Amino acid sequence: MNFPSSYRQFASCFLGAALAMAALNGTSVLAEVQPPTGFTALFNGKDLAGWRGGSTFDPRKLAAMPEAQRAAQIEKWTSTMKAHWKAEGDELVNDGQGDYATTEKDYGDFELLIEYKTVPLADSGIYLRGAPQVQIWDSTEPAKFSLGADKGSGGLWNNSAGAPGKDPSVKADKPFGEWNKFRIVMIGSRVSVWLNDKQVVDNAVMENYYDRATALPARGPIELQTHGGEIRWRNVFIREIGSEEANKTLSSRAEEGFKPLFNGNDLTGWQGAVENYEVKEGAIVCKPGKGGNLLTKDEYSDFVARVEFKLPPGGNNGLAIRCPLDGDAAYQGMTELQVLDDNYEKVRGAIDPRQAHGSVYGMVAAQRGYQHPIGEWNFQEVTVKGSTIKVELNGTVILNTDLSKIDMASVMGKSAHPGKDRSTGFFGFAGHSDPVMFRAVRIKGL
Repeated sequence: MNFPSSYRQFASCFLGAALAMAALNGTSVLAEVQPPTGFTALFNGKDLAGWRGGSTFDPRKLAAMPEAQRAAQIEKWTSTMKAHWKAEGDELVNDGQGDYATTEKDYGDFELLIEYKTVPLADSGIYLRGAPQVQIWDSTEPAKFSLGADKGSGGLWNNSAGAPGKDPSVKADKPFGEWNKFRIVMIGSRVSVWLNDKQVVDNAVMENYYDRATALPARGPIELQTHGGEIRWRNVFIREIGSEEANKTLSSRAEEGFKPLFNGNDLTGWQGAVENYEVKEGAIVCKPGKGGNLLTKDEYSDFVARVEFKLPPGGNNGLAIRCPLDGDAAYQGMTELQVLDDNYEKVRGAIDPRQAHGSVYGMVAAQRGYQHPIGEWNFQEVTVKGSTIKVELNGTVILNTDLSKIDMASVMGKSAHPGKDRSTGFFGFAGHSDPVMFRAVRIKGL
């Protein structure tokens, strides 16, 4: 409907007068929070929609509860959270008490933007995937200097003493009364933190506070911790990171010293079962129904290898570690590190845990649940030093073991592994009939 210009002028003047009156009365007209491009607002600037209560509680124990008990526990946390949190204008305010503001949604890899303002003697933090925490505290409080408060906020304070990321690399806190802003990027268990535009944590592995022997959950909520002093939050935005961006970020870190093993066009530089592999779409692929070991022409002792892989449903292959030119990588080689669909059982049937992806075949089981969905590329880094092997999948360490300490009487099938103690050998792929794809293959001798 078209209104006369005189009416439109009146309406405009009326709105302007209303806004002016609101300002004189000390009230505000709420505007919709506008996140940056690609981000979603976690706090809408109006109420607690999208938030529940939470606490310092092992996510595994929460998940293991019967559904009714789990719902009751979350409701209890939510009740105490709502008693101490409120939306005040475009700020999410906590009085320093109560349980933690926790997102109802769980997140995997993400970039988080958030601003906060707190008071002297306050102590707070941001839990990532439900685990503590990116630290926030009063960096001027002498009583906590022994804990590291004088180093400033932003560190992964619950990491072990001396671990990378535990303390911020620079002190970047602003004086009380001013707003601080975080940018936090989490890919796998690797976390980078910027506080007030200064990087204070660089790609550090965040330890699992609830069980340091296991990795962080692949997904979990964001929690805003309360700890004895008022804290205000605003401009809380999140962007979920997909597998392509995650792989690119992980593979680009500290590339110096790595030598490419695959030229993207043909199998130059490879030996062994060359006739059973082909190059498709810039990747090495095991031909369907074929297999065998495709190996480098150079031998390696201690090394770090990086590779991206993509699996078909039920796909099965392996990384040959210190393998001889002839023989089974899993037995005559130091080991075959499994490359296997995490949902292999749904397609092919039961397996021993020591056959799951990333496992030292038949000897040591890797942690599961960290692969990208079938059809997407995964990034894996393998570090071999002496008798030790570490496997990092998509930014999360899923295996870290010393083969010299293996009780061979307890290995799968009590099978002999005569190559376990090899100190050198070839690197490559141990195909098992499935068209598993590999690309971006590179290695660095240590």
